[in-house]
Amino acid sequence: MTHRMLELASSFLRFSIAPDTGGGVFQLTSPDLKAGGTIAREQVFDSFGCTGQNVSPALEWSGAPRETKSFALLVHDPDAPTGGAGWWHWLVHDIPATTNQLAKGAGKVGGQALPSGARHATTDYGTAGYGGPCPPPGDKPHRYVFTVYALGVDKLDVPPGATASLVGFMVNANALGKASITAMYGRS
Repeated sequence: MTHRMLELASSFLRFSIAPDTGGGVFQLTSPDLKAGGTIAREQVFDSFGCTGQNVSPALEWSGAPRETKSFALLVHDPDAPTGGAGWWHWLVHDIPATTNQLAKGAGKVGGQALPSGARHATTDYGTAGYGGPCPPPGDKPHRYVFTVYALGVDKLDVPPGATASLVGFMVNANALGKASITAMYGRS
């Protein structure tokens, strides 16, 4: 191949795999979470020895790829002592593409505070709704990764009661892009 043909092939590959975000950067922000900061007691779980209020934080996103047909939100603690699986704290899928935020408290069990059409999946606490941080006492502070995914499908093909791993697999299989915030929490 000539140098010019290699240049054209390289340009084509970059164009075909880069999501079209309309010039923006896909990002996730929150008035309740600071990247790298400590999660407030308001968002901490209220059981298993933790005494928080278990209120899900407000989240907002922008710059999603143009082809986005829905969103999903996954909240994971990769530091949980589960033999490598981590801990799933909140899973929401089928969030309409016209939505760009989840209000504070949207994670209430039952789903009434979610945008119309969105669904909770079951967390590792065994409930379908937000379950805040509650790491073991004495562990170093854990990371809580809040990730919103732009998806190329209107709805995920997952049955009610699907495991967090199945939902996570389907989210990643249909992802066009993602944006994250990581915050910390530990207890002595």
